[in-house]
Amino acid sequence: MLKFDDKDLIAAIVQDAQNGEVLMLGYMNKESLRRTLASGDVWFYSRSRQQLWHKGETSGNFLRLESITKDCDSDALLIKAEPTGPVCHTGNRTCFFQELDSEDTA
Repeated sequence: MLKFDDKDLIAAIVQDAQNGEVLMLGYMNKESLRRTLASGDVWFYSRSRQQLWHKGETSGNFLRLESITKDCDSDALLIKAEPTGPVCHTGNRTCFFQELDSEDTA
């Protein structure tokens, strides 16, 4: 059984199904997980907007589901997906493109 946090969310790491590149981290609730499994498109729960979020709905850059696995503690998901375009809202292929620097830890 999945372990959702106190806000009923679970972390979801998205990886490119073809090459293994980590694309983004999002959060899912039970409804976004249900919609993902039912539709084949990845859905999240937006913590800032406090609503369901169909990835690609506004940008056209969808994530097509290939598989979902859970970690050993059942408190995080690994989603393998095929992106139809850049994943990051900045236009970058992945959200992980910025090097950590000393200011980040100050």
